[in-house]
Amino acid sequence: MEAQPFSVKRAQVEFHNFASLGEPETNLRIYAEENTRRGTVIRKHAQFIGGMTPFLEIGANAGHTSYMLANEFGADGFALDISADSLRHGRHLMEAWRLSKAPVRLAGDAVNLPFADESLRFVCTFQTLSQFMDIEAAFKEVHRVLQPGGVFLFAEEPLLRKLSLRLYRCPYYDTMKPWERKLFDWGLLGYLVRDVIGAHQEESFGIRQNHSMGLAEWDALAKKYFVAQEYDAFVPERGWGERIVKRAALSNWRAARWLGGTLAGTLKKAGTAPASRSMEHFEQFLRCPDCHASMRLDGDTLQCSGCAYAAMNEEEVYNLLPSADRAELYPGERADIIDFSLPGHEERLLGEWNKLEGVHGNMYRWIGARADARLTRIKAGPQRLRIRGHAHQQSVPGEIRIVVNGASLKTFQIDRTGMFVLEADLPDADEYSVEIHATPTWSVPSDPRTLSVMLAMIRLVPQA
Repeated sequence: MEAQPFSVKRAQVEFHNFASLGEPETNLRIYAEENTRRGTVIRKHAQFIGGMTPFLEIGANAGHTSYMLANEFGADGFALDISADSLRHGRHLMEAWRLSKAPVRLAGDAVNLPFADESLRFVCTFQTLSQFMDIEAAFKEVHRVLQPGGVFLFAEEPLLRKLSLRLYRCPYYDTMKPWERKLFDWGLLGYLVRDVIGAHQEESFGIRQNHSMGLAEWDALAKKYFVAQEYDAFVPERGWGERIVKRAALSNWRAARWLGGTLAGTLKKAGTAPASRSMEHFEQFLRCPDCHASMRLDGDTLQCSGCAYAAMNEEEVYNLLPSADRAELYPGERADIIDFSLPGHEERLLGEWNKLEGVHGNMYRWIGARADARLTRIKAGPQRLRIRGHAHQQSVPGEIRIVVNGASLKTFQIDRTGMFVLEADLPDADEYSVEIHATPTWSVPSDPRTLSVMLAMIRLVPQA
């Protein structure tokens, strides 16, 4: 089983850029709330965990929990995420929260960690493991990089819910329809939906979710790799519909089997921890993601001692993804991609476009009734058009019709606000003239423009 298809990695990079940088003020509040929850779990198991230097957070997003470990818990370590732009958002966290310490930030892959064997004392991850079809592959990598006696903490991972008709899939609360919000508030929506609320929304961006694990499955996997375990189950209590059943269960573990929720596991590797090592030369803990040789720091660049691999410090982030993944996930300016966050994309825009707006890593342009662009294929094989954008509440319900090389390709219905991803297979051609027609259009009194939706990326990807 493939732990994570490349198309999912691409979707994660795109989605996490948007999620981390799209609404800074909202995200700061969410990050603070998450740190409060996560800090509570860490403190509860502090004696079991012991020392945390050097630590690694996998799937760190903006790195907010790594900043908490560094500044509140006094640990030194690394924040790793597949999205380099998400990690760069950490500089805003330091300013907003007036922090003095930062983790070392690395773009990397959870199933090919750029760390030497038995190099880390503490590894943690939150809301990440369920994004792997093969969760065991991530467990094996964590076990490899942990020192003897080291601790792995995972939390906010979904538990399979027994009491559900599994009729359909539901988005997050802020994009629910009115009747869905009412059922959610009453605690009844969970009895209808197939899996975790919000999973459908993330999968519509291309991020696959694995919600097949119940308490028994998580425990069996933990015991396969770790000698000691401590767990916490957090069971939802949304409205009277879940409150009644939770009380009737008579135990939190039975309630977790019936209603699902999330699980936190604190797991210890066999052996005795060695003496603590200083993080002054952080490169001593790393290994090359291509050939697995040791890394050295040459000025602001990490260099492999065994091959030509190198990673520059790019705005405080080292990109340590394997070379093939890095070249495709971070291609820079290219003829088959229009990424509004990259300079030079204007060359592939046709006709009149509205001005560029947004913040680093999440730039976009409003369009009106129509927008035109040109993409040139640079890779062999069948191609697929991928368009990422955002629908305002005045754009819903709406419709986006795509015309390519003068022929209608596909029409999409937009029935919810928020981020959307549109994909359709393309006919064989060397170059694609893309027309994007959107309805309805609208305007506001203070703005002379005619508006429909925001676009952030138009690109070609290989057909599956």
